[in-house]
Amino acid sequence: MKTALITGASSGIGKELAYIHAKNNGNLVLVARNLDNLKKIKDDLKSRFKISIHIISKDLTKADAPQEVYDEVISENIKIDYLINNAGFGGVGRFHERNLTDDLNMIQLNVITLTALTHLFLKDFLKTNTGSILNVSSTASYMPGPLQSVYFATKAFVTSFTNAIAEECSATNVSVTNLMPGATETNFGAISGMDKTDLFKKTASANSVARDGYKAMINGKLDCVSGLTLSQKILISLIPITPKKIILKVVKKLQKTKEQ
Repeated sequence: MKTALITGASSGIGKELAYIHAKNNGNLVLVARNLDNLKKIKDDLKSRFKISIHIISKDLTKADAPQEVYDEVISENIKIDYLINNAGFGGVGRFHERNLTDDLNMIQLNVITLTALTHLFLKDFLKTNTGSILNVSSTASYMPGPLQSVYFATKAFVTSFTNAIAEECSATNVSVTNLMPGATETNFGAISGMDKTDLFKKTASANSVARDGYKAMINGKLDCVSGLTLSQKILISLIPITPKKIILKVVKKLQKTKEQ
């Protein structure tokens, strides 16, 4: 049985990925800050499937968290086959008006924690020449994001980083996949404030995005784009041939809330 470690597993895409992997007869290590939600998910999955589930309640915005997660997995003698870096958050507003601590925590979680966990587990994967990594980025990585400047920048990092190490591993049996969802029906919209914008008028289900990402990881795909509306697909296809100033104005308009 393959074991998947999933961060941000207490809700949204991460939770859906946990259920998908369980249905595929896979063991789980679920990591999130919300212990109560993790316990509920564990109890529900255990009642449905004959799998092992280990939960780790951890605030992944803390600098020591990635190493602590890795050390706990090692101390429990759990061999990880799939690393799914799903945890992340965003926030809407003009950069100079936003709380700096919030944005620094966003960089810590979306970039540094993801990078550290990838580094720690990738070394083990390469030693055994087996394993898969799924990093959850965003279609936001295609462009700069006025009114979500830090979030878009973190996702640009994730896509670039993930694609680069995928090529570094191309001669091995280890795969590294980049999942780029569009607007998705999760807690992300409410927490970030994006649920009040035009961009989140129509969202994809977390389950459909999770299914696309899981399948892409299993098949060793480089990139997986999921959950886009027709207008979003058109916008993204026009990015390479559209002057950047126009793209910036369009993205800014899509991300304006009623208060802005």
